[in-house]
Amino acid sequence: MRIAYLVNQYPSISVTFVRREIAALEARGVEVVRFAIRDTGGDYPDVRDREEYARTWAILGRGRTRRAAAATLATGLRHPARFVRALRTAVSVWRNSRRALLVHLAYVAEACVLLRWVTSARVEHVHVHFGTNGAIVAMLARELGAPPFSVTVHGSDEFERPREVALSLQAERAAFVVAVSEHARSQILRWAPPAAWSKVHVVRCGLDESFTLSEAPPPPRGRRVTCVGRLGAEKGHRILIEAAQILERGGIGFELACLGDGPERKALEELIAAGDLGERVRLTGWVDGESVRRAIASSRAVVLPSFSESLPVVLMEALALGRPVIATRTGGVAELVEPGINGWLVDAGNAEQLATALGEALSASEEHLSDLGRTGRRIVLERHDGARQAEALLALFRAHIGEGSRAARGERRAESFEVGTRKEPKRVPRDVANGCDTVGTVSLFRRIVVRGRLMP
Repeated sequence: MRIAYLVNQYPSISVTFVRREIAALEARGVEVVRFAIRDTGGDYPDVRDREEYARTWAILGRGRTRRAAAATLATGLRHPARFVRALRTAVSVWRNSRRALLVHLAYVAEACVLLRWVTSARVEHVHVHFGTNGAIVAMLARELGAPPFSVTVHGSDEFERPREVALSLQAERAAFVVAVSEHARSQILRWAPPAAWSKVHVVRCGLDESFTLSEAPPPPRGRRVTCVGRLGAEKGHRILIEAAQILERGGIGFELACLGDGPERKALEELIAAGDLGERVRLTGWVDGESVRRAIASSRAVVLPSFSESLPVVLMEALALGRPVIATRTGGVAELVEPGINGWLVDAGNAEQLATALGEALSASEEHLSDLGRTGRRIVLERHDGARQAEALLALFRAHIGEGSRAARGERRAESFEVGTRKEPKRVPRDVANGCDTVGTVSLFRRIVVRGRLMP
């Protein structure tokens, strides 16, 4: 079985669960070809991400407009009816979007590149993580003649703009849809046509064996709490800093380590300085997976003050290491965190409640923390065993990849494309990565649609 994985940006520090999922499938004999919409540049603290980057092909990047132009022109000439249908679908999606029409037409060009690659690689199925632009590209590629596609919907981005990402159309046209939690499944059903409900399955994110096989360490005697996540507005770090100020004013000693980076960093640094919290709160930037593991293990609890979440992997990792968690009542978090059983739940945006929960975690006895940690570890290992989740996903792939597929019959043309290397199909050179967005393909369609001709 040979499948393709498509992610908007891959590899990425924030999607290590995709890397683990791919590894689990490959351990079960599945050949996985990695694709990304955008090139991430390859600068990662974790060697495993650097290795994944060497095996991943990105559609967008410097100098790749000619590639998109060639693929688009070839597809339009060979399959004009399919090409027109894909254009109509792109325009239909655009009508509910805040983005420009040319951006959605650029998705068609990206789909043409994807079509060429999956055909060359003799891929039998395309699986997309996140029901955003990557899923739209896979859906358009399917209209152009690519293999069937499926999508794992995580949230919360998809649920905040379901019409813009065509969530209903994705569910209708996908071979199947994976939800990472019961909450995610309910939101997909909310927008999907009832005829597609039977195609929605819950497959939870699995944990890395480094979190599941080793014994949970005893609670530390220190007063450290750790927050892991991108420094984005939706993650609620400003509320966390406000809660830290409340603790400081109350004379409660603590250390807060925030692992991650993002657009909010400068603003958070200013808040920390303004609150005279420099000796209490530390922003570390991104670190590798082993450093995250050590940071969690050295903490009394892990905190996640997000305004919006689906089911964060870091909470699973914390519970697997026997650490209670402090999180907000949002998304699927309540499926994993039970107040008084394995952690604390607070209302999103409520700094007072968050400070109270932090204070309770800091003052809790080692025995109480151990009890919370043991229960949390048992729950997460039951629900998020990586091997079990990989088997569930593999069963879905097997059910939807029939012996009669064109790829299985060998009808797909095999060009010079080797799985697991950076060797690409003939006439598709790998260019220098610079993390370019859709600028190239938008430029291409401006030439085609607006000027009516293809310029060199």
